Amino acid sequence: MSAPAAVRISFAIALFALAAAAAAADPQAGQVKAKDVCQACHGMDGNSAVPDYPKLGGQRPDYLAKALRDYKSGARKNAIMAGFAGTLSSKDIENLAAYYAAQPAVLIVKP
Repeated sequence: MSAPAAVRISFAIALFALAAAAAAADPQAGQVKAKDVCQACHGMDGNSAVPDYPKLGGQRPDYLAKALRDYKSGARKNAIMAGFAGTLSSKDIENLAAYYAAQPAVLIVKP
């Protein structure tokens, strides 16, 4: 097998694995966790009216999951988020990411 073909096959396998991981997430379980952990700051749909809290609704699930993993590991620094993310399992993170990604994005338009 030539090197370019091997690279294409490896890339296809990686994409399949990512798609399978995303499909395995349970947005309904994420909604339950969001209600228990996240809604006080980010709102139930991820679109807090408080400008200090980032809007999560409609964000890409891979971005949301990475951000939560980084808060949990300490790679991303925020004492409040580290405390909340530290309580989440890997499955919780994937479920939350899937739930908030499925919510509508709300943009703030400044005059």
